[in-house]
Amino acid sequence: MPIPYWQLSSVYFFYFAVLGATSPYWSLYLQSLGFSAEQIGSLMALFIATKLIAPNIWSYLADRTHQHQRVMQLGAILTPICFTLVFWQDGFWLMAGVMALYSFFWNAILPQYEVITLRAIKGQEERYSQIRLWGSIGFICSVAGLGWWLDYASIETLPVSILLIMVFMALVSLKVPSGKEASAASNKKPEAETQFIQCLRQPHVLSFLFGVMLMQASHGPYYTFFSIFMEQYGYSRTAIGLLWALGVFAEVLLFMVMHKLLRWINAEVILFLSLVLATLRWALTGLYPDSFILILLLQCLHAATFGSFHAASIALVHRLFPGKNAGQGQAAYSSIGFGVGGALGAWGSGLIWQYFSAEASFLLASVTSGIGALIIVGSLYRHRTAWAGAK
Repeated sequence: MPIPYWQLSSVYFFYFAVLGATSPYWSLYLQSLGFSAEQIGSLMALFIATKLIAPNIWSYLADRTHQHQRVMQLGAILTPICFTLVFWQDGFWLMAGVMALYSFFWNAILPQYEVITLRAIKGQEERYSQIRLWGSIGFICSVAGLGWWLDYASIETLPVSILLIMVFMALVSLKVPSGKEASAASNKKPEAETQFIQCLRQPHVLSFLFGVMLMQASHGPYYTFFSIFMEQYGYSRTAIGLLWALGVFAEVLLFMVMHKLLRWINAEVILFLSLVLATLRWALTGLYPDSFILILLLQCLHAATFGSFHAASIALVHRLFPGKNAGQGQAAYSSIGFGVGGALGAWGSGLIWQYFSAEASFLLASVTSGIGALIIVGSLYRHRTAWAGAK
């Protein structure tokens, strides 16, 4: 059966277009409302922390009912509905409540959609990166377009732009392959299916998830404060948008060849190299933010710090959590990595920014990813046989 390439790609496009509108600019919007760096860090940490609970709840429901498609669509529809409450919030706690509410449904989408996609391309898993790259293209279109727009329009127009993209995301989610088609493989019990907790307790799996957590924590200053940081050094919002777009464009180029790289290089080696490059990226960003040429080059490293790292991680999750544990495996990857790691990174960077300096937050991020690299290479050395089994 042919792969429904465009149907699968369209949800990625609009899902990550939402991220392209929020990651670079939401902190600027919060700043315009009068929130401090510490409050912005706390709001973003709370928003990200919903990944600790929401993906696991939704994935447990989807795995037990075999309705990954319906759960994903429910999240896609309720996300923009809840987001409309942003227009009526007033103050820190109301904003926190609104962000937590729409994030709860937002986090129902991607873990289920990863399962849907991997099942739809079963036997051709190397094509995942070719489908996922449309998410990066959506991010680029959103971040570059809004960067230009916000140089001429008020930052107060940002929530309207985000809401429109969310509505398109909800509409295209209704066109993904049917639940029966996408999840047919879930009815076939593997010969040696391992229980989820047993999978999770394996030392090399724990090392993998801890490495993912540290990588995402190291991105805290970038996702939360990079746009504010660049504005402080005189960059226009158009330039900031293009810097974000450049990073994701490099990621797109990598996704186009990632299926070949995964054939030639072990996924765990890719994880290690990505963490090493993240260590370099964050250190130099914190030390030389006023060097435009260097920042351009460092943005290209997003191809490694997110692109290759994420693609290799998805390949490992798919193998480390087989069969009926697929949804919970994706949820563990999302909640531990993006949830715990992302929340700690956002919250910690806000504190460091508020009480020390912006530069210090990026230097701490460099140390964090460096520790992650040591954990992955140490685990690879100690558990070579187990990692080889996940190739």
